[in-house]
Amino acid sequence: MASELKNLSTVSTELPHAGDYKFGIVVSEYYPEITERLLDACLETLAKQNVKQENVFIEYAPGTYELPIACQRLNRWKKVDAVIAFGCVIKGETDHDKYINHSVAQALQDLSIKYGKPFLFGVLTPNTFQEALDRAGGKHGNKGVEVAVAALKMVTLEKKMQYDAE
Repeated sequence: MASELKNLSTVSTELPHAGDYKFGIVVSEYYPEITERLLDACLETLAKQNVKQENVFIEYAPGTYELPIACQRLNRWKKVDAVIAFGCVIKGETDHDKYINHSVAQALQDLSIKYGKPFLFGVLTPNTFQEALDRAGGKHGNKGVEVAVAALKMVTLEKKMQYDAE
């Protein structure tokens, strides 16, 4: 759904109590004025669901392209329930944005399948810097909230399926 049709910070369902869940978050250092806003909104959302600070592990990657390898390493290092990747790639004069965005999305999906846990794509792919601001706490809400909610729901689903299988 297009951001102009939905506020990214609106949560339409009740979220789980997630006190024991563990999350890894990797943040691109490129466009920190955007990625730090995504991170802050994510952390606030996780805290509202009682995720303990000591169960959230944050690392940084130089850019969006480096997010998948950093996510993989963080997952191996901390044994988390889900990994969130935050970045921002703004369209420019070339097609670099398409190559980076597709590559990162595919790599995160591959990691999800390989490790059997969610590696979430919290990468903004706007046409302009203003569009990025609009999706990082501006008029369209904050993508950090949306990704945190998806992470909470996916970990809850995984834990439910583990218990149901036993």
